[in-house]
Amino acid sequence: MGFLKKLFGGLAAVQQLPTGTITVDRSGNIVTSTVSSAFSKRLLKDIANDVLELLQEARLAQTPLAEVSLQFGSLRITARELRGGAIIFLLPQAALFSTPNASQS
Repeated sequence: MGFLKKLFGGLAAVQQLPTGTITVDRSGNIVTSTVSSAFSKRLLKDIANDVLELLQEARLAQTPLAEVSLQFGSLRITARELRGGAIIFLLPQAALFSTPNASQS
């Protein structure tokens, strides 16, 4: 998935992960989005195109998917097909372990 290189590639820096929902039509055009405008529309469109391509390939392989869930490090992407388009949920995952409290001995 090419959008991962755009999201995580380049210089090493701490970045906030996108959070929200994208609804796209069958052409990959963003219809609605609750993701912050701090993230480029190009990145969101790349994610949408990759998800639509995955759903299309599953359909061509005669194994249609109603829902797909992908986990990339701390980013979880869940998508559901909607009559050719899709609704895509982007959710950063919290750390599995709590940080130790400095006041505890």
